[in-house]
Amino acid sequence: MNADQKYKVIISDRARRMLVSHIQFMAQVNKEMAKTKKNEILNVMRSLNQMSQRFPFFNESYIIPNKYRKMFIEKWYIVLYQIKDDTVYIDYIIDCRKDYAWLLNLQI
Repeated sequence: MNADQKYKVIISDRARRMLVSHIQFMAQVNKEMAKTKKNEILNVMRSLNQMSQRFPFFNESYIIPNKYRKMFIEKWYIVLYQIKDDTVYIDYIIDCRKDYAWLLNLQI
């Protein structure tokens, strides 16, 4: 795909549930901040419609090499996504402040 073409961005149900969970937790402290952060995360994820390869692969020993790319959002979140043809599939939104050892148990 050339630099002028755009990718379709699809956010999985699992990633949506993860985002809702993060935002609900944040809203317990500050509803305005939670709303702002939700919009920021969605906008950054939507930006993957261009230059989707700009982020590095998430190469960990428990993940199939070069399957997922990782995008950091500020200092708290990692978005894991994969690119297939002209589509970006967002599969996980991880809060870096929490232990994400549960990824070890996934078949990803």
